[in-house]
Amino acid sequence: MKKNFCSLGHIQLAFGFTLLVSCTAIGQVREISGTVTENNLPVKGVSVFQEGGDAVTLTSASGTYIVRVTGENPVLIFRHPDYGERRFSVENSAVLNVSLVLADKTTTTNVGEVVLNAGYYKVKDRERTGSIAKVSAKDIENQAVGNVLSAAQGRVAGVNIVQNSGMPGGGYDIQIRGKNSLRSLANSPLYVVDGVPVGGEMTSQFSGAILPASSINPLNSINPSDVESIEILKDADATSIYGSRGANGVVLITTKKGKSGKFGQLGLSIGTSYSVSSVISNLKMLGTSDYIRMRREAYENDGVSVYPPNAYDINGIWDQTRKTDWRRALIGNTADAFNTHISLSGGNDRTSFLIGYGHTEQSTVFSKNFKYTTDHISSSISHSSEDKRFQLTVSNRFSLQKNNLLSEDITRQSLLLPPDAPALYLEDGSLNWENNTFNNPAGLYNSSYSYENKQFLTNMNMQYELLEHWFLKLSGGINYQSFDERSLKPNTMYNPASYQGQSSASSQSYKSSQDRFSYILEPQLNWHRKTGRHAFDVLVGTTFQSEVNRQGSMQGFGFESNAFIENIGAARYKIITDQIRTEYRYAAFFGRINYQYAGRYIINLTGRRDGSSRFGPNNKFANFGAVGAAWIFSQEAFLKDKKWLSFGKLRTSYGSTGSDNIGDYGYLDTYDISESLYNNIAGLNPSRLYNPNYSWEKTTKLEAALELGFVRNRINLTAAWYRNRSSSQLVGYQLPSVTGFSSVLANLNATVENSGWELELSAKPFSGKSFQWETGLNISFPENKLVSFPGLEGSTYANTYMIGQPITMVKVYQYEGIDPSTGLYRFKDFNGDGKISAPDDRKAVENIGVRYFGGWNNTLRLGNWNLSFLFQFVKQKNWNYHNIMPIPGSMNNQPKEVLDVWSTDHPDGTYMPYSSGSNGTKNQLHVFFMNSTAAVSDASFIRLKNLELGYQIPVKGWLKNAKVYFQGQNLLTFTRYFGPDPEFRNIGYLPPLKTYSLGILISL
Repeated sequence: MKKNFCSLGHIQLAFGFTLLVSCTAIGQVREISGTVTENNLPVKGVSVFQEGGDAVTLTSASGTYIVRVTGENPVLIFRHPDYGERRFSVENSAVLNVSLVLADKTTTTNVGEVVLNAGYYKVKDRERTGSIAKVSAKDIENQAVGNVLSAAQGRVAGVNIVQNSGMPGGGYDIQIRGKNSLRSLANSPLYVVDGVPVGGEMTSQFSGAILPASSINPLNSINPSDVESIEILKDADATSIYGSRGANGVVLITTKKGKSGKFGQLGLSIGTSYSVSSVISNLKMLGTSDYIRMRREAYENDGVSVYPPNAYDINGIWDQTRKTDWRRALIGNTADAFNTHISLSGGNDRTSFLIGYGHTEQSTVFSKNFKYTTDHISSSISHSSEDKRFQLTVSNRFSLQKNNLLSEDITRQSLLLPPDAPALYLEDGSLNWENNTFNNPAGLYNSSYSYENKQFLTNMNMQYELLEHWFLKLSGGINYQSFDERSLKPNTMYNPASYQGQSSASSQSYKSSQDRFSYILEPQLNWHRKTGRHAFDVLVGTTFQSEVNRQGSMQGFGFESNAFIENIGAARYKIITDQIRTEYRYAAFFGRINYQYAGRYIINLTGRRDGSSRFGPNNKFANFGAVGAAWIFSQEAFLKDKKWLSFGKLRTSYGSTGSDNIGDYGYLDTYDISESLYNNIAGLNPSRLYNPNYSWEKTTKLEAALELGFVRNRINLTAAWYRNRSSSQLVGYQLPSVTGFSSVLANLNATVENSGWELELSAKPFSGKSFQWETGLNISFPENKLVSFPGLEGSTYANTYMIGQPITMVKVYQYEGIDPSTGLYRFKDFNGDGKISAPDDRKAVENIGVRYFGGWNNTLRLGNWNLSFLFQFVKQKNWNYHNIMPIPGSMNNQPKEVLDVWSTDHPDGTYMPYSSGSNGTKNQLHVFFMNSTAAVSDASFIRLKNLELGYQIPVKGWLKNAKVYFQGQNLLTFTRYFGPDPEFRNIGYLPPLKTYSLGILISL
């Protein structure tokens, strides 16, 4: 494989070199300049370009422009969102001054000119029948983020994105119109970069203690500065063409390409920024005096008059005058980041190229030198023949990510450590174990978790016009990724008193390696024709995809010296796990028929027949399809002359998609290596049963939407309703124990429904020459429920799901306050047996999920200044800090809220009287409390997610553009949530960080 992979690279380089050498026939190039005005006043931001060309220039604040044209009698096009389109034949003129007029409702405006990437085709925004959301480069560039998914948070209706951790290089939870699958790992969307699927997350084996759910998002390998746009496909009309891969939505990443211009003239763009970040925390912990008072009261309540020997915090062994804010000491440091990117572009009217490099270094909020670094190299070349019949684009991307972190998150220790605990280090700099009375969390600094992730992604898109209206296309790509991780746990991370005779003989080393190689080829034939009032666009194509994954890991225990800990071969005891090779093959035939009549009646048919190696022999193939329709009613005669309505469209869609995100070989009967030996020979244990009917989960999607534009499209409103139903859920089907297996993974006729409303409003309240204001609001009201689940009550899922309830629901104890006669927590006895027990009394239902969410974004421009900001808001319920909080009074710090303790003098107190942990009754009641309705509460918030203030420096001569800016991320949060961070779902892990950034962009 390696040989073939290298050969492909050599072929591609040779082809690119030949292509560049062949581009010697350059047409005559000349410059046209002039001024664009309205009522004799200059107009800024007008797009000026030659018809049929790709080079676009914008008019300056004085309305001036310079554009390069080729050929005889070229036609120049002038476009601006607030003005009508103007076309001029230049002929032999070198100067062309243009006067614009405000657009009326029949004039082409920005609604019609916005082009969306739908994956296999492009469509104008006004003509789409499906639900496609777009985040452009200008929105991405306004944010100090390391992953483009962060730039989409709060900006897209129906798309809920949550960052899993404040650790650099971690993952994201993205839900496009809700969770479709009962399996938590099967709700990820399909990620496609320049037409190449990048696959899901690489499997991490050793990061679970530092990265929640061991999640490392695949888009970490894409530099946000290289992204031109993100398109998110949501409904059946948009996703069904992806067949068995589109059930959870599709995220399309389009990267920047070179712009054509004068041959030999290069464009250089340089950007750099410096950022500082700190932890967001909504919890305030007890100070030393309150803490010690709580501890003493706890022992008094338990009837203990002599403190036990291990109560170091109050029995005189520790200094009770110490006051340490452990959150500040352990996770309160400032993380800094340095980011720089540079790109070089150039070309002529037929050939253009772009080469870019980006480098980022990001530290952590921990006190040691842990760091995350990324390097990105990108290149692209685009070429078209002189007659424009042949077009070719080839792009390459290489990324290298190196992450070095602790082996375990110490965020929870920063919350629980007593404020009078000893110092972390002795005067000589060594770890302080305080005479073996202190489990020093700084010992974790001696451990590490690290990974190195390399990815090479290349794609090619080629198009040739066979005949008039007939186009032959070929797209393909290669994705190679290697992921190596290592976890080192030397004996020096532990308290010596915890391990008698501890030495490097108890050190541990873990290593895992995996790589993924995939390729995809998609030949396509496209026919489009417009005749009279009829317009047709027909596309047919096939997909061939192959993916090979290899994975293996080793573990070593006991070393002669920690100097050898990275060499597992030097370990006394070694465990080599299965060396796994899996192969995934996928083939499909797809098609699209789009018909338009009179520019206002549109119907779009898409279909796909899929075959996948992941499914059983009885279900290797399946059909998916959708129909979408739109009516642009504002073009009807009875509305065409209405000045109040600029644009109006009704659209709807219905269809089916699927999810093959189920892993390889799931239908086969498989075996594991037995740990027991017979005659020194390892045997095999059956691990899974054969299921020939094993197949994909299926989702049917229905949507209806209304789009309106008012006042020359300066006010736009979209309202959409959707309903998705996902069936054939892959779950563990219960089996009699006599079979030797408790369950078999099978498609059960369980159905999950996601429905809801999405509203989007955008407006331009001011669009003058000196001041402009653009604003947008989106809000989504999702609803999720389990519609059916045959045999649910008699299955092991009865305590997890309920018919008619969201699949995010949890069953908890019903908390009923404090019994005034005993001062103890009370819970509802559902079965009336006089005692509280699970599962009989764990019957209260709480919905851990989102009620509604959205964002409000604004962009203001005044002269050379620009200000943009985004408020994100979420209405939701979630687990609060009670869910992980130790019993108040134990040797753990507590939030200041625990001072509201019940007593006969304070009967309205929230918490029962403190206990040191020696009272069995109180301990059990506290466990019930941690899993009760008291541990679920409102986690709603409003957050200033993003802020940018920029200044465009006036330039002249060789300097084309210069901008300095300040950016902020997660700056302000308004919430009543009881916990570290309301957005964050993983209590006990480091939450997302607050970031301030300064930067500069220069174009030469």
